[in-house]
Amino acid sequence: MTVQDIELPLLRMPFPVRVNPYLPALREEAETWARETGMLADGDAPTARRPIWTRSQFHAMAVDQLTAWTLPDASLDGLRLNHRFNLWALAWDDYFAAAFKQTGDLAGAQAFTVRLHAFLPQEPGAWLPEPANAVERGLADLQHHLFPPSLAHWRPALNGALARYIDAGVQELANSLTGRVPDLIEYAQFRRESFAAYTAPYSVELSTGARIPDRIRRSRTVCALLDAFMDYMGLANDIASYQREVHDEHDVNNLVVVLGTSLGINVQDAMDAAADLVTARLRHFEHLVQSELPPLVQRAGLGHGERTELEAWLGGARSFLSGLHAWYTGAPRYAPLGGSIPEQRTSTATTPALERCSPAS
Repeated sequence: MTVQDIELPLLRMPFPVRVNPYLPALREEAETWARETGMLADGDAPTARRPIWTRSQFHAMAVDQLTAWTLPDASLDGLRLNHRFNLWALAWDDYFAAAFKQTGDLAGAQAFTVRLHAFLPQEPGAWLPEPANAVERGLADLQHHLFPPSLAHWRPALNGALARYIDAGVQELANSLTGRVPDLIEYAQFRRESFAAYTAPYSVELSTGARIPDRIRRSRTVCALLDAFMDYMGLANDIASYQREVHDEHDVNNLVVVLGTSLGINVQDAMDAAADLVTARLRHFEHLVQSELPPLVQRAGLGHGERTELEAWLGGARSFLSGLHAWYTGAPRYAPLGGSIPEQRTSTATTPALERCSPAS
């Protein structure tokens, strides 16, 4: 089956897309930051500094839309911070792919990753090395801004999530070099790490100013809800990015490949099975919110303020998912090299800080 024969399913998304009113303010400010860190070239011509993107590539990613769609209620300062965070994550991804995945340089990837860990301190005010490239410069700058007083409690969890994100890149490269396709059960957990999904609750909190109440944060219901929330993000990305990652970059770390290998089915059937799994995770998220969370809230005796804060956080999580879905289905980043985004099937669907969990509900 050729790339052109594969039909991408249109994933269900019941939550409406909203756009942050500060979207127009993002692009110019983000360009300046990306240039200062060395991620972005001054023009489309190559330079000695070896930036990650040309200006045309930078704008084609539409990261400003991603940020404004996923965080529609964020303040301008919160939106700017998360926009830089999104840019850094994509810069790391593209730099890692060009420097190590395309060359098969596993030793270089490991050394690069070890250095990045030094930019993820657990304590405020810790010494950081002198940045040697655009990815390190961007991360060093973010460390000075990611943890204002209202989000200071996030330092260990967020930096821990980023450490797992960059470590997962090395494992992805090792899998691709050896042709090892992850097992389906293993992959579900691994994808949360390789997509940096553990950072998403931080972004929701940054946008809404609301936290999941401490009294239920470690409950089985909330942990399951967060797992479903994070699974949709990474697994839906595998469908959107299948042709870019598997056919253009020869990557084996993709849900469609994992299902095809595990179940012994062809690519189109694996694509359909992947869509069913992504939809199931979204339905589980909805089920938990509608059916299991209300009795938990009642048993925990949450007050009016706590319930209001929980509802605000859940609203932010829904917006985060709908914004990602909109970006996946429209961003040029996920078109195959030299082509356009493949035609998607029609559908009647509506379009538009994590502590260790305990087994108790």
